[in-house]
Amino acid sequence: MEHAIWIKNLLNAVVQMGEEGRLAVDFLRARRTKIGFKHVRPNIGAYWTPVGNIRLNSHYYTYETPLDDLRIKTLIIHEARHLQQGIVTALSVYGELDAWHLEFAVYHRIKGSYPHPAIAELMTLPLGYERAVLKKAAVLMQAYAGKGYRVDLLPLYPLDGEVRYRVLHDKALSRTG
Repeated sequence: MEHAIWIKNLLNAVVQMGEEGRLAVDFLRARRTKIGFKHVRPNIGAYWTPVGNIRLNSHYYTYETPLDDLRIKTLIIHEARHLQQGIVTALSVYGELDAWHLEFAVYHRIKGSYPHPAIAELMTLPLGYERAVLKKAAVLMQAYAGKGYRVDLLPLYPLDGEVRYRVLHDKALSRTG
């Protein structure tokens, strides 16, 4: 099947996932986001690129992947969320938690269950700037995806917030002690 036809069919399948799918696809189409395949480490299903593209892990997905495969569609929604967030937020545990919440809320609505107990627990965590919650989220993400999913290397907050936290936190510590 020709790539352009496959992409059109994939995006049409994502639209059928509900409002989240429609919004993701509208965003991707407006930006003319390119979607392709790349063989990468097995701990990720897909990823976004700094130039605004999405790559599906060819370890799991090919042109032969059925378009009714729930994971390929929820991954497109997840990666579209990162592109909407922008690079600063997307490269943070906060950004990941936001995208994972979106992805697995859709997954749960369709399937009626979560794929793993760690995801069920992750979905109970509130999205916010509480550092303990974000640390717990990173642990749960690795419990699901494996240690090769290097969310532990990301700052907890979007980078500007992380720098602000570190500067203010370090000043407060130096004044008290």
